[in-house]
This record gives sequence, C-alpha cells and structure tokens, in this order.
Amino acid sequence: MENEHLEASVIGKEHWTKKGDVDLFLWNKYLDTQGQKKGTILFVHGSSMASQPTFDLHVDGRPFSSAMNYFAVLGYDTWCVDMEGYGRSSKHRDITCDIANGADDLTAATAYIQDYRGSGPMHMYGISSGALRAAAFTERHPERVARLALDAFVWTGEGSPTLADRSKKLAEFRASNRRPIDYAFVQSIFNRDHADCVEPKVVDAFAKAICALDDSMPNGTYIDMCSRLPLVDPEKITVPTIILRGQYDGIASVTDLLKFFEKLPHNDKQFTVMEGISHASFQQKNYAMVYDILAAFLDRTPPVYK
Repeated sequence: MENEHLEASVIGKEHWTKKGDVDLFLWNKYLDTQGQKKGTILFVHGSSMASQPTFDLHVDGRPFSSAMNYFAVLGYDTWCVDMEGYGRSSKHRDITCDIANGADDLTAATAYIQDYRGSGPMHMYGISSGALRAAAFTERHPERVARLALDAFVWTGEGSPTLADRSKKLAEFRASNRRPIDYAFVQSIFNRDHADCVEPKVVDAFAKAICALDDSMPNGTYIDMCSRLPLVDPEKITVPTIILRGQYDGIASVTDLLKFFEKLPHNDKQFTVMEGISHASFQQKNYAMVYDILAAFLDRTPPVYK
C-alpha cells in the first residue's frame, strides 16, 4: 500500500461524552499536518464487537489493518464510538441496546464531534447492524451526514441465510439482555460464509482484541434483525449513499438490497458488490479493495449544474 511510512505518524486520542447517565467512549485518529483536511468520518461498529477492534486493529505484517489509520493518512479526521453496552462505554442499564438505542448513541456522538471540532456534516460508515444504526440515525438527522456508507446492510431480511439460521435462537435472545461471546465465536463469524476470504492471523488478532474488551454482547440488534425488519425507510435517507455488499455475505440477498437501493431518493447513490469479500470486510484478504471503493465514494468530484 502507498503511504505506509505515514501510518506511524497517525495520532490517537480518547474522548468521552454523555447520553443521559450513559458514558460513551469515542476514539479519534488523525494526521497532525497543516492544511485543509478532507472531512470527518464516523465509523459505526456491528453487533458482536466494539469499535476499536473493528476499525483500529493492528496485525503484524499487514499494513493499514486499521481503517482509521488509512483514512487518517488520506487526510480525514476519523472517529469511532463504542455503542452503549459495548467496549468501554457504559453497560449498567437493564436494556438490550437495540438499533434505535444505537441511533441515540450516534446522536450524542455526532453532537460531541461537531462541537469539539466546530465542524459541519460528517461522513458515516456503518457495518452490519452498525449500518442499520447509521441509516436510522441518518433518517433522524440528515443535516449531520455528508455521505453515508452502508456495508453488510440488510433491509427486510428476505433471502438472508444468516438471519434464517440466527432466528432459530430468537427465543433464547429474547430471554436475556446479553449473550456470551468468546474467541471461538469470533472465528465462527468468518467461517459461516466463505472461510477462504480471511487470513488466520487476522482472525486471531481480531478475536483477541474483541475478547480483551468484552465477554458478552447485547442482544438487541440480533432481536431486531431477526424479528423487526425493516427498521429503516430508504425514502427518508436523503443524503448521498453507497451500498457495499460482499460477494459471499449471507446477511442480505442482492435482491433485498437492490429494492432498498431503488428507493433511495438522492441521485448520488452507488451499489457495489465487493468481489472476494464475505461479512467483515475490513478484516478480509481484500480489505485494500474495500478501502479503495470507500475512499473513491467519499472523495467523489461533485457534479456541475451551472
């Protein structure tokens, strides 16, 4: 990859904000250089891992395993946030931490970032249930979102083998606010669709990073995705949007996603099938390709109308 020499220069700082009596942990990475930055990106994690393992992973011999480092080197001010119930954020409330609650977290996080940086609308990337959180937030606050990227997204769940299998445990999920996770569970994420898409050392680093922060995860997003879809209305997402669908990803069918895509009202929209990718795209062998696709969308030359 280009600019590998700059990765060591990326600065990381922790931040905290409040959502009522809930403490939310935010992590910020950027390159401390003079000149105009390209903008702000907020990365939104999925159901079974906190934000830093997903977006700021380190793997020996794998440059830019941290998506935050990659986009910081490109000139972006990059952020991620642990949803309530995950990672370093509060876990004391007796709730399942569903998609709507995650959208509340993003309301608090974006308000903090905009106030701290004095910035305008930011780009938002969400993966899996994080994509649902990001889409639900964008419905509420389109004025805070410049461009929206939905990776491993699902709309109605029709034709999803992953959700069909997960729904068999719906009663179990509903019986408790949280479910246990461990190293073997993280490995199963990569085995369910197409195991050849990942390197064992990446899964090992990812699993260790996740399990260092959590030994259980909230059940709210699983319950939502198994029993309450659709949770978002595409016609209310009025910002430029890209749908990223891994070739082997079982979370949603192409048909389901295309129906959603057709209803997006903004003319600046893109649907991309990512070859050689299963579910967790930033941890795949072809992660550099995913970065390229996302970077091109975020830095697209605007159309000329006059």
